[in-house]
Amino acid sequence: MATRLDVTELDFDTIKANLKTFLKQQDQFTDYDFEGSGMSVLLDLLAYNTHYNAVYANMLANEMFLDSADLKNSIVSHAKHVGYTPVSATSATANIKITFNAATASSLTVNEGTAFTTSVNNVTYQYIIRDAVTVTPVDGVYTLTTDIREGTLATNKYTVDTSDANQRYLIENNLADVNTLTVSVQNSSTDSTTTTYTKASDLGAVTATSKVYYLEQAEDGKYEVIFGDGVLGNKLSDGNIISLEYIVCNGPDSNGATTFSASSTVGGESNITIVTNSNSAGGSNPETVESIRFNAPRQFSAQNRAVTPEDYKTIIKTLYPNTQTISVWGGEDNDPPVYGNVYVSLKPISGVTLTDTAKTNLQTQLKDYSVGSVRVQFSDPEITYITYRTTARYNSKVTTKSVDDIKTLINNTISNYSSTNLEKFDGMFRYSRFIDAIDDTDASVLSNTTTIKIHKFFTPTTGSAQTYTINFSNALYNPHSGHRSDSNGILSSTGFKVAGDTTNEYFLNDDGSGNVRLYYISGGVNVYTNNTLGTIDYATGKITLNNISISSVSNVDGAASTQIRIIVQPDSNDVVPVRAQLLEIDQVNSGVTVTADDFDGTGASAGVNYTTTSSYTSTTSY
Repeated sequence: MATRLDVTELDFDTIKANLKTFLKQQDQFTDYDFEGSGMSVLLDLLAYNTHYNAVYANMLANEMFLDSADLKNSIVSHAKHVGYTPVSATSATANIKITFNAATASSLTVNEGTAFTTSVNNVTYQYIIRDAVTVTPVDGVYTLTTDIREGTLATNKYTVDTSDANQRYLIENNLADVNTLTVSVQNSSTDSTTTTYTKASDLGAVTATSKVYYLEQAEDGKYEVIFGDGVLGNKLSDGNIISLEYIVCNGPDSNGATTFSASSTVGGESNITIVTNSNSAGGSNPETVESIRFNAPRQFSAQNRAVTPEDYKTIIKTLYPNTQTISVWGGEDNDPPVYGNVYVSLKPISGVTLTDTAKTNLQTQLKDYSVGSVRVQFSDPEITYITYRTTARYNSKVTTKSVDDIKTLINNTISNYSSTNLEKFDGMFRYSRFIDAIDDTDASVLSNTTTIKIHKFFTPTTGSAQTYTINFSNALYNPHSGHRSDSNGILSSTGFKVAGDTTNEYFLNDDGSGNVRLYYISGGVNVYTNNTLGTIDYATGKITLNNISISSVSNVDGAASTQIRIIVQPDSNDVVPVRAQLLEIDQVNSGVTVTADDFDGTGASAGVNYTTTSSYTSTTSY
């Protein structure tokens, strides 16, 4: 009986070995196992051919599915099947205010494409006004507040030829920002009547005469504009002239531009003043294949409507590709609850918060997806910082690294832990993983003892009495009522001055019984001026300061500041972000101590002479 060949292993050597196994069962060819024979050459040829075919078949099978495809064209094609259009490059946007100092006309027209220049990292970039705008004076003052977008205007024109079945209308530049695309159709070369077409968003509202277009990504990262067929949208006629106008941009390269100057006159005026209302942000590269692979099925599940938080996340990432991390929660989960609202907190790839312009644009765009009368509200990210005190022991006998070398490596480990595991809305601080990462820094690290605290900032309104709420959204350490009441409690703050006292620098602490105290230090002793300034809820982590008038803020970390830092001790070493909360490790106000530990654990006095470090806080103040 013939030996059954193993066809599951498809590398060249295995294929050739299987062919030899087959040939052993016949006696017509006897030189197959002699490498110098002609038969051996034929075996190599057959093995290579089989190997190539197997690789091709395997690749073909992989390209048939979105989750296994490697080629971008394949991934884009699969995305089309679920109605997903990959995000194009996006131009950075800034908001500026232009004051025309010498204008006298009844109105000024600022043309489309009016250019401004800026510099980022010593590279010059051009920003333009996308649409023409008319400026009229208010109380004799001519001002224009407008968005400007990075890039240059480009246009592709096509004359419709219905006899050409292969005619396509392509946006020729693969760095085009399709969000800036304007599609217009002129009747003919002899009839200048022009109609602007809009992008189809709701097929249910498209009729046979609707002036709409559809957008798909084509090969090489370019995009293709498709028009209706007379059923779903107006069908074009021979001789129609199509104009595709858009901005070609540099993606994220120009994010962070702060100052702008006019490239030429603006509205015919050269005597102008330009003030930047918001720095440039929002520029991004074309969507990656992995992002397409992730987002396409999720947008399909959203079905072009926003109901669940995941729907909003998926749609917003499509509308604003400069999204680094996003959190969405319903008004019923807000603190306090606000029914009928959906709250969004978004951290851009560049910057910390969305500009007001970006928020307004997203709110407008999301109206097309929101159900009923749901209102979308944006909440800026709230950063909760984690500080640590780490004492690490290492065995100097197994490494040539110095104490400073080990300390540097540990600091790098902590920095990587923060950027990898935290700094995103679902990034929970896991204490055990944190200390494990420190132990794994180097083979010589034996152990570490680490304690943590958390802190947040708030910006007071100076000169008037205000109430402030600082919410850590994590339980705070309070083992019993009155804990550390005779010292500083578990709450502390940076300094500030209050109205009516220009001499003393004031601070905050708690009495262990839910009260926030206000004090200054005289002769090394706390002098309390208000023992019930506010409340601290140890169970929820909410701190309230009532009716306090702060006149100025002390330096923070050696630099002038407008903020006060509130530091607390969490009840748990695991810290959980909630809603708009982001966790980040503050290495500036933390510390690492490294000591050599060469004790071998032998000898009768091992447990006596070995110096340990307690992981517990002092209990002397209980």
